[in-house]
Amino acid sequence: MNTTSDIVAAGSPVALRGWSRLLRGDHAPVRLHWALASLLSLVAGALLALGFQPFGLWPTTVVGIALLSWLSDQARARRVAWCGLLAGLALYSMTVSFQAVVAWWLPVLMVPVLACWVLLTALGQHYVQFLRAWPLWSASIWTLVEALSARFPFGGFAWDRLAFTLPDQPLGGYLWLVGAAGAGWLLALSGCLVVVVVRAVVARGGRWLPRMAAGIAAMGLLAAGGAVLSAVPATTGAGRGVTVGVVQGNVDGSAGPHTMGYARSVTDNHLSETIMAMARARTGLDAMPDFLAWPENSTDMDPNQDEETHQLIADAQAIAARPILVGAVTLGPGDDGRQTAGLWWDASGETARYAKRNAVPFGEFTPLKDLVFAIAPMAREVGRQTIPGTAPGVITGTLPDGSSVRVGDIICYELAFDSTVYDTVRHGAEVVVVQSNNATYAGTMQPRQQFAITRVRAMEMRREVVVSTTSSLSGLIDARGRVVEHSQEDTAWARTFTVPTRQGVSAGVSTGPAFEAIACAVAAVAVVAGLVAPRRARRGGSLH
Repeated sequence: MNTTSDIVAAGSPVALRGWSRLLRGDHAPVRLHWALASLLSLVAGALLALGFQPFGLWPTTVVGIALLSWLSDQARARRVAWCGLLAGLALYSMTVSFQAVVAWWLPVLMVPVLACWVLLTALGQHYVQFLRAWPLWSASIWTLVEALSARFPFGGFAWDRLAFTLPDQPLGGYLWLVGAAGAGWLLALSGCLVVVVVRAVVARGGRWLPRMAAGIAAMGLLAAGGAVLSAVPATTGAGRGVTVGVVQGNVDGSAGPHTMGYARSVTDNHLSETIMAMARARTGLDAMPDFLAWPENSTDMDPNQDEETHQLIADAQAIAARPILVGAVTLGPGDDGRQTAGLWWDASGETARYAKRNAVPFGEFTPLKDLVFAIAPMAREVGRQTIPGTAPGVITGTLPDGSSVRVGDIICYELAFDSTVYDTVRHGAEVVVVQSNNATYAGTMQPRQQFAITRVRAMEMRREVVVSTTSSLSGLIDARGRVVEHSQEDTAWARTFTVPTRQGVSAGVSTGPAFEAIACAVAAVAVVAGLVAPRRARRGGSLH
């Protein structure tokens, strides 16, 4: 019978030797019938998916990581690869199915490709679980695979990173300290520690209670550390306040690939809601804005090429007597090119711009055009191909009082990419604005997923983030990731928010890329060590 003294004995030499064996991977491989293994793999993928919005059941993420890690410890690599693929199919079927509103074939194409990243995660873990301190190497493999998926193929698709489940988790407190890569690594480590605890409980012989207590204590310390860190005030220096008027004009029509075809009606809507925003300010309902933020695609006609669109924006600016950050689609470079841009527009017209750097594959540009067009002629509806910008997302604009402000502009899909987000504050942004067009995905899970990612970025940068969308979830997120206010979907909406100007970067922005690079290198070395290890060790013996 276990007593309190057994728990205290968690730090005794006997218990520590037991933990050393568990962390060394001195255990027999998992043996399951293929049907049961397949079913559990689907469950693991579903548990991972439930951690993302709109589900938001963050504890399931930890359980999903643990279950996939445990399934990766089966003896045969082929079985592990199959389980990883099934988990990936379940995960992405539940989280990116919203792409079907663009074209039915998009999720059919995307989900199996994306599932291969989970396959690689499982396979990598398979080769390191018998090494000493295997949870560290296993967590690093999650980081490595996420880093690869954010870059390949076609510029990457980093939508379902572990860190994006963190805004309401205790571990979210680590975001400002170690960035999305580091916080995601800690989440993966937590899942692996669950496996260690379970193995301690079911292991034959030894004193399982002190081992279990030590494992639970380790996870508790991680969670407690995150909770403490989340309460730390923003350390990036706060300066004068800047008041931003958010305009959500709404989009006529239902969700689908043609919603932005109502080109001028969308701009008309934003002109109308600008009038409403200024009416609220001039009657004292809201503060008088220093500038207005229109969303991505508030015009999909180039205002420097289309006279009527130019006049609509000029009218809005004249009515407001304030500069407007306009989200526009501009023509060029090249005859078949376009850019999604943020334009700083004052009484003299466009004075500065930022061109979106991360374009959506198959949405804003078509990779392997000849092949894709032959297989799916509907892909031609993308039209002109988006040419990514190259400059950091910082726009310097002049305010009505003659002062200037440096606005960090993040456009929609770019939220998923660390370097693009970090470059705004690394290059001196004082205020951060997200411009987004979610009209195509109205009524799907995508807008809430993106809003959760925006919250993660606010926590990571320790910056207030002002969000302006065409039709859903505009609002303000504070520097600790808390939602101050947000709009509803499919509505016209205008509000004014005063945010402090801030200087400098958080520790997470500084250390996140280095943490990712180190974790990737560690993972690569660990996998190589696992591959070259003696077959006996890989089959379940220990590597001494």
